Amino acid sequence: MSAGLLRHYFDGIDALVATTYRATGARVAAALHAAVEAVACDNPRGRLLAFVTASFRAPIADPELLATWLAFWSLSRTVPAIGDIHDEIYAENRQDMERLILACPQAPADARLAAVALTALVDGLWLELSLGNAPFSVSEAEALAEKWLDSFI
Repeated sequence: MSAGLLRHYFDGIDALVATTYRATGARVAAALHAAVEAVACDNPRGRLLAFVTASFRAPIADPELLATWLAFWSLSRTVPAIGDIHDEIYAENRQDMERLILACPQAPADARLAAVALTALVDGLWLELSLGNAPFSVSEAEALAEKWLDSFI
């Protein structure tokens, strides 16, 4: 793509990166939602577990996506518009997770805080798996997430 074409569609490099970050976030959200939709509607815990464990497999657990995501993370601290998008993407993800938590029969009283903790667990496991040399397997990551859910729900 030529520089002129980029300038035609975007006000600058930050606008291009912002659009790319939104599109990448939407791609990840779509993969998470597809995993949830693949589970029977009458199984709230299974839907939550599917949402959580989808991050441990392709297309989310991917070294190329990790590299892109790390670039976005670094820009989120220095470019306010990118930081705002980062906050929006993570807030939407936590809200999705919170809704899935609340749908479970034995949901914790503070589903918001449970979603924060579960997001942190998923991020850590996803990061290790995406780096490629995790000291655990995908199935072990899934088992860890399920044990965490069992302790809360």
